[in-house]
Order: sequence, then C-alpha cells, then structure tokens
Amino acid sequence: MADLKAPLVRPKRKKTWVDYFVKFRWIIVIFVVLPISATLYFLIYLGDMYSESKSYEQRRKEHDKNVLKVIKRLKQRNASKDGLVCTARKPWIAVGMRNVDYKRARHFEVDLGEFRNILEINKEKMIARVEPLVNMGQISRATVPMNLSLAVVAELDDLTVGGLINGYGIEGSSHLYGLFADTVEAYEIVLAGGELVRATRDNEYSDLFYAIPWSQGTLGLLVAAEIRLIPVKEYMRLTYIPVKGDLQALAQGYMDSFAPKDGDESKIPDFVEGMVYNPTEGVMMVGTYASKAEAKKKGNQINNVGWWFKPWFYQHAQTALKKGQFVEYIPTREYYHRHTRCLYWEGKLILPFGDQFWFRFLFGWLMPPKVSLLKATQGEAIRNYYHDMHVIQDMLVPLYKVGDALEWVHNEMEVYPIWLCPHKLYKAPIKQQIYPEPGFEYEKRQGDTDDAQMYTDVGVYYAPGPVLRGEEFDGSEAVRKMEKWLIENHGFQPQYAVSELDEKSFWRMFDGDLYEHCRKKYRAVGTFMSVYYKSKKGRKTEKEVREAEQAHLETAYAEAD
Repeated sequence: MADLKAPLVRPKRKKTWVDYFVKFRWIIVIFVVLPISATLYFLIYLGDMYSESKSYEQRRKEHDKNVLKVIKRLKQRNASKDGLVCTARKPWIAVGMRNVDYKRARHFEVDLGEFRNILEINKEKMIARVEPLVNMGQISRATVPMNLSLAVVAELDDLTVGGLINGYGIEGSSHLYGLFADTVEAYEIVLAGGELVRATRDNEYSDLFYAIPWSQGTLGLLVAAEIRLIPVKEYMRLTYIPVKGDLQALAQGYMDSFAPKDGDESKIPDFVEGMVYNPTEGVMMVGTYASKAEAKKKGNQINNVGWWFKPWFYQHAQTALKKGQFVEYIPTREYYHRHTRCLYWEGKLILPFGDQFWFRFLFGWLMPPKVSLLKATQGEAIRNYYHDMHVIQDMLVPLYKVGDALEWVHNEMEVYPIWLCPHKLYKAPIKQQIYPEPGFEYEKRQGDTDDAQMYTDVGVYYAPGPVLRGEEFDGSEAVRKMEKWLIENHGFQPQYAVSELDEKSFWRMFDGDLYEHCRKKYRAVGTFMSVYYKSKKGRKTEKEVREAEQAHLETAYAEAD
C-alpha cells in the first residue's frame, strides 16, 4: 500500500453552541451522571446479590413463569393493528451507539426486564445457562471464584449476554474461541407464534442456531442461552511488548505476538490485544493464566488494576514505550474488566482530567459513568454532533489486511489510540451473515487454521484528528468510506455502531441467505423487524413502518444478487 498521506489541510470549522456544551459537558457528568451511575451500580449489585441468594431451582421456576408471560404477550398482538415486535427496553439504555429510532416508530413492546438471572453453572458439563440480561460483570463475579470463566468475556461490565449474542462480542481470547456467539451451545428462543424452542448445532433447529448471531433479535426473542465455560487460574501473567516503526511494521509485530509463523501452538497465548498510540508506536499485550502461587513468587510484580486510584489501563500499557518490555501479574477478574473504568479511552473525552491522580484518588470509585445515562442526558443536537464529530466503530478485517486497515484509518480519520483484538472466523456448516474468505483454508496465511480464518477487530473510538484541531470533518462521509472499504476487503461492521449503509450495500457486506430463510420459515416476517430496518440510521417514516410490517418474500438481498 502507498505511504501514509500527509494530513489533509482542512478549513477551520465554525464553532456553535453545541461545541461549547460538549466541551463543558464534564460539569453535568460530575454533578449528575456520576452520582446517579454510582447509585445505580450499587442497586444493581444488590439485585445481583439477591438473585445469587436464591437457589438455582428457584431461579429456574421464576424463569419458566416469565417465559410464559412473554408467550402470552406475543399472542395478544393483533397483526392488523399493532406494530412490529421489539423489547420494552428504553432506547437510551442500550450500551451500543447504534440508532434505536425504530423504537420511536409504532411498535409492539414485549418486556424482558426480568430476564437477568444466572440459571445454572454446571461444572461437569462446563456450561453456564443464563438469561439475556445477565451482564459480564455479573457472570465473571459468579464464575471466577470457582476458577471458571466464559470462554469469551467482553471487557465492559455492562455488556449483556443478549447483546453479545444477537449483536457482536469479542475479547482477547477470541483468537482461540471465536466471537462470543461462537461459544454458545444452545439458544432458547420464543418464536413469532409464541412457540418456545431450543436451538443447537445438531437438532431440528440447527438452521436457527446458526442464524441467531448478528440477527439483532429479529428472528425471535432470546430468553436463555447455554454458554461454554473454561477452567481458569487466579492471575493473568501479562507481557507488554513495545513495537515501533510504520503502521505495517506495527501490524506485523501485532500478528507475530500471538500467531507464530512456524505454527507452534505452544507459543499461542491465552489472551492478546494491541494498542496503536500513533502512526509509529504501539504496545502488544499477551497473557497466560497463572496460579496464585506463581504470581506471589518473590520478584514477581502484582498489579491490581481494578483499584479505583490506579492509572487507566491504556495509559499504564503505554509506559512500555519508555521502559521497554515488562511482565506483571493481574488478578484474573480485574484483567477481564481492565477497560471498564475509563471506557477504553473515551473517559478522557468525557472527563478531560479524569486520568489525573487527584481525581482518581478522590473520585475514581465513582467511575465509570453509565453509558446509558450519558445517552439519556444528551438531546438530539448533541447526539447528531457525536455522529458527525466522533467515531465509535469496529472494523472486522482479515488478519493479513490489518496493516492496510491501520493506514486507511490514519489517512481518513486520524483516530488514536486504535484497539486491536484478533478473532477466529469459523467456516460454519451453514453460511452465516459473516463468513471467512472463500478458499482461505488453501492460502493458510498467518494465524489461519483448517476450520477458521483469523480476523482482527480494528477498534476506532475517539474524536478524529481534524475535530481535535478544530477543522471541518464529515463523520457520515467518513463512515460511508469505511463501509465501502470493508465491503471491498471482505470486512464487516458490527451494527451496534452508527451505520450509513443503504439496504443493498448492507446485503453486499453480509450474507442474507440463511437469515432470510429463517425469517420466512419461523414466521418472523411481518412480526419482527428486519435486521437492516433495525440498523438503519434515522427516524422511520410511517411509510417505512407500514412497508416493514407488510414485508413478505421480496428482499433487497435478492435484488442485490
């Protein structure tokens, strides 16, 4: 690929009242959002403790009663009068940044608010059966003391099982286990007609099993999932590896940190992630589980990153650029949620002084602000500002193209830091919405295996360079260019984020055959929204609502063919 372009000379942008509101938004965060967030976190914790005080049998009985309520509610729907089905969850509660304008149009609500219990942890079968609103903080708090964990534990505490299954979930162990949905062994789904079914890889609902991931809840209502557990140890032995050079060199250092060219599996770590801090510097981190006895050996450094006063993790990792490669031991659960307190590095924009020692020591225990409250305290103008002047996107690209992706982000967005996290993209028996490149198994590029192509998440979260410099920046156009680049390079865009795709482009990025097959077979058409309709940016017009409700066999996917 060509050398990096020099930053474009862009005209200065005229500031409006929104710029000043965003600049001083920290006042609202300090005095309103943080106190309420801390209170909510405490109440949620009490609720979790109350749930854990119940026996598994009692939780399952309550679950069965709640499922019957969902079935009854679905059967009350009058297809000729009521709108399309969606959950009763308020639009601002979702952690993702995707528009939820579909809930502002006419719709029929089904309340899933009670589905927040861990129903069983089976140590013999190594399976956790959980409800969809169980979050990562809740499940790790229950399993890690048993030296067990979900195979993939997304970093932020508030991310829920349902969101990670129906949408997108990744973690530093995904180079071993795939995306979050790849670790699910069974789904319990209430279909459009009110039938409760259990879908697995090899039963009569296997097509539904493979169609659920990335479907955004548009095939049925998820009421429980059985997820694979793995054995873990008390600590993570983490090695920080500084890498310097151009972006292609950083990309190669990232690939070499976890995907040995000689294919020796003994060199593959349990966890891996990378952070690119600027066009010439990055830090790659590789971790392996370690026992308490090993971590406490004389001379070993233990770092409790979960303490409220500790430096934000991304800034701590950055110190490797000055002091060189080093190793430390982090308690396993604290490592899992290392990015929660500062929301990766978004916390720096929300609270510009939040990383200072005085703030961390005095008020760090209040962090992080709940994303839902941040969204609830912004009006339409602020929301539009963030869509145009801020980037929160994940680019899933084949691992061998990660250098090209980094160069593209630098040239078009100038966003730093950039998060890197690899994941297996399995070749499933049935082609899913996201799928590896045809013939990847014959190429056998670095990181690939017989059953999966190695992909990587290129996480782009921050204000672009032009915005920070006070220059003009068209966020919508940048996202459109990114989506075009992804389509051309067999990449994918998780739909939790703001999307500019039109319907035909959406189905060029994703494969819709299985999804449309299941939509028709399980009578989701005309009951649940289509995944594109749900992801589409902007308010839905009454005409679009009617068309979606009356949709039958014709799809934009068929037209795109």
